[in-house]
Amino acid sequence: MSDETAVNSETGDRQSWLSRFPDDGSLLRYAFYIMLVSVVGVLVFDYREMITRAPVEIALPDNPVLPAYIPPSSNDQEQPERFSPTVKTERDILRQPLQVELAADGVLKVTGTISVGSSGTFAEKTRNIVEYIKVVELNSPGGSVSDALEISNLVREKGFATRVSDGALCASSCPLVLAGGKNRIAGEKAAIGVHQVYSSNGNAQSADRALSDGQSVTAQITRHLATMGVDPALWIHALETPPNQLYYLSNEEIEKFKLAEVSAE
Repeated sequence: MSDETAVNSETGDRQSWLSRFPDDGSLLRYAFYIMLVSVVGVLVFDYREMITRAPVEIALPDNPVLPAYIPPSSNDQEQPERFSPTVKTERDILRQPLQVELAADGVLKVTGTISVGSSGTFAEKTRNIVEYIKVVELNSPGGSVSDALEISNLVREKGFATRVSDGALCASSCPLVLAGGKNRIAGEKAAIGVHQVYSSNGNAQSADRALSDGQSVTAQITRHLATMGVDPALWIHALETPPNQLYYLSNEEIEKFKLAEVSAE
């Protein structure tokens, strides 16, 4: 085959392949999908390598009041200090299993860690006092995501309001419970923070399983927030924040994401 014939054949093959795309937009979309698949493949490979090199299982933190997360700067300028409110509740109280107690004026105080099974405790404690409850007052470092989602759904089903008062903490999975309130209030000095979902069962997982579970939980959370009328974009801050830190939401962010109405107490 002559060089000219080879060139013509190659040109014809290229034109035949390009003819599959009716316009430039289709070609660009095809290129984008190829790039997206490649990026996902690289991320999965890197994640697998990370797990293989240093498998880390993070349990519930000993210190429930975690430090504020400061996102890395994209330039040489120093990052401004993140909002990090003062938590007034004793740490031993926040570490204890979830306590549910009806106080005066229809305030249901929910204090402590949301552990596996806490949703059952909440349902049992409130079963016979539903008519007396007006607002669920949260003070919790969070914990089990599935239990937080169940409590949140129950709060919405019963039509309770939710509140995080000045000096109280609502972190990790606790904001999911806050989102369940028919009306939601946050004190100007409340500490509301989010971070990445992580395993606390002490069992090492494969990279594929860990990635799959993480995606599934994230989908549940974003769907739940949208259902409750909260902007799911809030959870982007959780996804970028390490489990041993918290992204504390500013008052402006709390209202921007429609998580709660900020009110002076």
